Amino acid sequence: MTKLRICAALALAGSLGLAHADSLPEVHEGLWQIDMQSIDNPGNKKSTVSYKLCRDHAYDKAGQALAKNIKGCGPLNATYGGGNMSSEMRCTVGGTVIESKGTGTYSTTASHTETHATYTPAFYGNTDEVMTQDQKYLGSCPAGMQPGDRMLPDGTIQHRRS
Repeated sequence: MTKLRICAALALAGSLGLAHADSLPEVHEGLWQIDMQSIDNPGNKKSTVSYKLCRDHAYDKAGQALAKNIKGCGPLNATYGGGNMSSEMRCTVGGTVIESKGTGTYSTTASHTETHATYTPAFYGNTDEVMTQDQKYLGSCPAGMQPGDRMLPDGTIQHRRS
């Protein structure tokens, strides 16, 4: 994945509320199931990603700090309360303007978010993307996993780079 694609992914993450997650309740520390689906247009191209993530409050705060400091990005609107959130964000990454709107529900043990982003001009041939993400707390992290480590569906553990 190129640096530009990573920046775009972070811009989408920011629209999901990560950039202002200090307004949300802290989630349980431990192992989380993450399921994401994206639909890219034109072409209605679907892709899915699933993995388990070991997380703690320090890991979450580091992710929030990263999302807050994405150069060229800024929130347009964000509201949180009563287990619901909505957010709008605008970023300029490599000459492409990314406008995203996200909504979601959250608790300390689960979240569901939906984000729609448009790219002007098209980004890697995509004019827009819809991303859905579900997260669910599973319990304690298994032995050998540290915060930031991922477990792939086949059981392979990817250790976080320090």
